[in-house]
Amino acid sequence: MSVQERKERERAARERLIVATARELAERQGWDAVTTRRLAERIEYSQPVLYSHFRGKREIIGAVALEGAAELAAALRTAAGAADSPRARVTALAGAYLDFAERNPAVYDAMFQLDGGLAFAQEDTPAPLKDGFAALLESLEEVAGDGVHAGVFTEVFWAALHGLATLTRAGRLPPEEAGRRLELLVDRLAVI
Repeated sequence: MSVQERKERERAARERLIVATARELAERQGWDAVTTRRLAERIEYSQPVLYSHFRGKREIIGAVALEGAAELAAALRTAAGAADSPRARVTALAGAYLDFAERNPAVYDAMFQLDGGLAFAQEDTPAPLKDGFAALLESLEEVAGDGVHAGVFTEVFWAALHGLATLTRAGRLPPEEAGRRLELLVDRLAVI
C-alpha cells in the first residue's frame, strides 16, 4: 500500500469517526450538544483536523443525514421484500419507516428537520436521498391506483408518514393508536 493510499484510508476513517461521534452525541443529548469543540475533544483530534473534513456543523448534519437515508432505504427494502402481497408490502414499508424515525430521532431530524445543506427533489440531490425516495416508490408504485402519478402518490404517502412520525414523537398523537393510524393510512391511500 502506498503512502497516499494509507493517508486516504486514514482520512476516510477519521471522517467516519466524526460522523459516528456526532450521531451518537446527537442521539444522546440532542443536536444542540453537537459542537465542533465537543466533537474534537471526543475524537481526540484538534478542531482544525475536524474542519479539514467538514466546514462546520451544517456539513456534519448533512453527512449524518446521508448515512441515515442509506440506512432508511435499506430498512424499507428489507421490510417490503419480506412481505408476500401488495398490502403487506405497503404496511411493512410504512411500519419500517415509522420504526426508523422512532429509533433514530436525531438522525431523522438531520434528514428532515435540520439544515444539512442537502437539496431534495432536484438534479443535485445526493444519491442516498434519491435512493431513499426510490425505496418508497418501488413498493408504492403498484398501489397508487389507475391514473395516479406514482411519484406524486409516493410524495403524499411519505408526507403522511412524516407527519405521523413527527406528531407522535412530539406527543401530539397518542402512541397507543399508532397501529390504527397506520392501518387507516394503508386502507385509504393504497388501492389494493
